[in-house]
Amino acid sequence: MPSGPPTEDAAAPQNPYEIVRNRGYVAVLVISALLGVPVSAGAFGFLALVTELQSLVYTDLPKGLGFAGTPDWWPIPLLAVAGVLVALTIRHLPGGGGHRPAEGLKTGGTPSFASVPGVLIAAVVSLSLGVVLGPEAPLIALGGGLAVGAVRALKRDAPPSAVSVIGAAGSFAAISELLGSPLIGAFLLMEASGLGGPMLGVVLVPGLLSAGVGSLILTGLGSWTGLGTYSLALNQVPAAGRPTLGEFAWAVVAGVAAALLGEAIRRSALTLQGVVDRRRLPLTVLMGVAVGVIAFAYAEITDRPVSGVLFSGQDALGPLLDGASGYTAATLVVLLVCKSLAYCASMSAFRGGPVFPAVFAGAVGGLALSHLPGLGTTAGFAVGIGAMTVAMLKLPMTAVLLATLLLGQAGLTVMPLVIVAVVVSYVGTLRLARLPAAPAPPDVQPPAQPKAPAA
Repeated sequence: MPSGPPTEDAAAPQNPYEIVRNRGYVAVLVISALLGVPVSAGAFGFLALVTELQSLVYTDLPKGLGFAGTPDWWPIPLLAVAGVLVALTIRHLPGGGGHRPAEGLKTGGTPSFASVPGVLIAAVVSLSLGVVLGPEAPLIALGGGLAVGAVRALKRDAPPSAVSVIGAAGSFAAISELLGSPLIGAFLLMEASGLGGPMLGVVLVPGLLSAGVGSLILTGLGSWTGLGTYSLALNQVPAAGRPTLGEFAWAVVAGVAAALLGEAIRRSALTLQGVVDRRRLPLTVLMGVAVGVIAFAYAEITDRPVSGVLFSGQDALGPLLDGASGYTAATLVVLLVCKSLAYCASMSAFRGGPVFPAVFAGAVGGLALSHLPGLGTTAGFAVGIGAMTVAMLKLPMTAVLLATLLLGQAGLTVMPLVIVAVVVSYVGTLRLARLPAAPAPPDVQPPAQPKAPAA
């Protein structure tokens, strides 16, 4: 399971001022900074490997077999193979392949080094063969697990609180640039962990330090290798005007629609997950085939490539916005339906993160809304991202930051619209969520019956 900032119960002593004054806290800061280098380098290698494998199996291999391009049916056998490999990894390696995406982005507690091989294999196979999940949850787990393993190898008697904080710092380093800014990654982990109060700063400072070092390393490696930084970024964003009353109304509509769609995806994925768990191997293969068939149907209906449905959507976000004028409203609706169905099937059986597919689905839905009167392209794009991200993650601050900082200056202009959409979607999601079952009342023993007198 992905790691994140530990809960307050994991830190000792509880007084944050005592922790900061302790000499050991300085050592934690130094170790966090040093570990930011190898962890971020490992994260870069992971992302580069996934990207190269995607290109190999979806571009180079079809050409090598004599096809002029990638056939629309191509993902179906590849995703069946992915189902076999991921199911075997979940069944036989420690950690069950890592985080279950249908259950949201869960963090907290000390990560496990023993789960690193299983997380790595399940994530590489899922992401490179076309499953509709993102790399963020595996990176959080891998970064935290590697940091914990390094600390315990160097100092076996390290205090559990220090190990937990350093594990969280490893997670910070691993996703330092993935979301476009170390700040967004920090908010993601902070909100997902639920940590607050004075202890927040104690845990956050080592994480931010590690993320800052990791960001520098990732940027340097991207420049040195010429592969880029694999950071979520948009190069060309259309200008946005000041929000209008009509756009505020559309933001409310987007928030309601995202809450309904997000809850439908979540409930369906959780239901399917329970079914898949009972027969892991055949049903994981079936879910993989289902994702491939959905992508095939999208390509046949719209005459667009299957890549629109496959993968996390991180790399497709920029081209989607750049080519927004080339998409009809009907095509965007078909894309949204197909991406949502493939996202649901992927979460039920495979391993990866839920963030980027939610961002992409929200962007598609927002662009579809922008075809209606009174909503601009950039405003619709941002509103959709914020509303759908919070619907799937239930992290409102992260959703607002992601939707606005991603768009640069235009994002700051439309931020009020994003806030309205996020708030409406968040409240709607909480209202629609299934309440946990109430605990059963304690058994009440019937009063003892008096014994009949002996004859």
